[in-house]
Amino acid sequence: MFGNQLKKKYTMGQLYLSFVNGFVALPAVVKNHRKRTVDPHLIERLMLATTEVNGCEVCSYAHTRMALVEGFGQDEIEAFLSGSKAYVKAEEATAILYAQHVADTMGQPDLKAWERLVATYGEQHAAIMRAGITVMMMGNISGIPLSALLRRLRGKPYENSSLLYELSMLLIQPVFMLGAAVQAMIAALFKY
Repeated sequence: MFGNQLKKKYTMGQLYLSFVNGFVALPAVVKNHRKRTVDPHLIERLMLATTEVNGCEVCSYAHTRMALVEGFGQDEIEAFLSGSKAYVKAEEATAILYAQHVADTMGQPDLKAWERLVATYGEQHAAIMRAGITVMMMGNISGIPLSALLRRLRGKPYENSSLLYELSMLLIQPVFMLGAAVQAMIAALFKY
């Protein structure tokens, strides 16, 4: 599933922004988990689709386990993690494509893609889907350097990664999380 190259390499700026956006989005994901406004299986498929594009091994492993617990079949999980459309339901296709687009654009989706998501599912459902994808992007962006470091420790480093990249991205995360949490709280207070 994973070759010798990182599929995506994010910058420190993108890492920080993913924490801010992820912390802002997290309450919607938690609330949806309780209320089930959007089918949790769809949210998990969106997360798997996002992870497939980003190529985070740690996230793939974690979400494979979560999906198995939720009752997904191994074939369905492998299909999503390989980019296959075999298990994409017609009524979920726009959402899956949006998740992939978010990851393809490194978290900067086109406004028209968002408008299509809203037109297809309505504002409330689209916002919850976007929140799930945003939280997954945060996980992927922070997990990619961890995945790379773990491969390096197993003697199979990615060709397009370096120990400096992996360690610097990992060591800065606690500092970024703290700053991003404060920024997310301020954004929530002012509905920004």
